[in-house]
Amino acid sequence: MKHHNANPPKSDDLVELPLFPLPLVLFPGATIPLQIFEFRYRVMMQTLLQSDLRFGVVYSDAVSGSVAGIGYVGEIVKHERLVDDRFFLICKGQEQFRITDLVRTKPYLVAKVTWLEDRPSGEENLDELANEVEALMKEVIRLSNRLNGKPDKESQDLRKNQFPTPFSFFVGSTFEGAPMEQQ
Repeated sequence: MKHHNANPPKSDDLVELPLFPLPLVLFPGATIPLQIFEFRYRVMMQTLLQSDLRFGVVYSDAVSGSVAGIGYVGEIVKHERLVDDRFFLICKGQEQFRITDLVRTKPYLVAKVTWLEDRPSGEENLDELANEVEALMKEVIRLSNRLNGKPDKESQDLRKNQFPTPFSFFVGSTFEGAPMEQQ
């Protein structure tokens, strides 16, 4: 599964991707620290460090154990191998994918995936929609401050000149502690 940002994946590409189910959603551009201690994921990391530094992060419900059918690529940007073969990793979210088929479950999950491209349908005005979402987020912040006894203050520019798609990932990432809603 070698591919790099110089040749971005196309939606009709079908590749095998090792999966790491986690009780979180890894959005594009976001970074997360991971500690790898389970044997199967230590094996996965040994393989990834010798080939491609990318794997799929899929949301897994902690109660039911069910795994989402859509996830994001996590790219290892920094790693430290400990003496007992555990790893500390920093991963950055990349492109989105859909699981089409499970290839194997042992020693770790591997699935065939297709890439999902975030393209507008052309029917809606995305800038107008993003501005509306930004206004609603500012209202949520204002009400939250009021509920928590904090002074009312004008919210800054939440979009920070982002295009609608990256802004949508930012909005999703603000639902802290609510991975189902993020998914």
